[in-house]
Amino acid sequence: MSRCWSSARGPLRRFAKARLLSDSAFIGRPPGGTPYDVGMAGPNDALIERFYGAFARRDGAEMAACYAPNVHFRDPAFGDLEGAEAGAMWRMLATTARDFRLELLEHASTTTGGSAHWLAHYTFSQTGRPVVNDVQATFRIAAGLIVDHVDSFDFTRWASQALGPRGRLLGWTPFLRSAVRRRARANLERFVANERSPTV
Repeated sequence: MSRCWSSARGPLRRFAKARLLSDSAFIGRPPGGTPYDVGMAGPNDALIERFYGAFARRDGAEMAACYAPNVHFRDPAFGDLEGAEAGAMWRMLATTARDFRLELLEHASTTTGGSAHWLAHYTFSQTGRPVVNDVQATFRIAAGLIVDHVDSFDFTRWASQALGPRGRLLGWTPFLRSAVRRRARANLERFVANERSPTV
């Protein structure tokens, strides 16, 4: 299992010069691996760390601030989101996530993009089932902001965890994928509407 580094004590002290997310973030390493090489920082590592550090703190507004105004986002659950929709999605997830914990296992960057491998641990609110979602992210970056963000994960594996027997049986089908996407988008639309006109 990967290990999480959440304090400045013990093994982490050896890597004190590394740019870590924050004291509240969880920084992991793959089995047999080591935390990020302090001598190999990429030109946009700080932006990626800022993004996932905010996620670990459940700060959706800070995550959205890492995005360019015209950002494009895509993942298997929400499909394609453009501009303000993408930031709103992270604000919604940060606000509503239950029992949430993040592990940023590895990340890298160049002058124009980057990648990250992360795990999300949470309870799926619709069923109360625990989920560990293993996500690979790719980014295009310009002028210090993310302009394109694609998250990829095994939808069938996610559905098996989140939905139980129904997910195991139907996770591979376009029907279930479409149903999950419709629900996710409907939840996002309600969240955005409530942000614009909050109930008293």
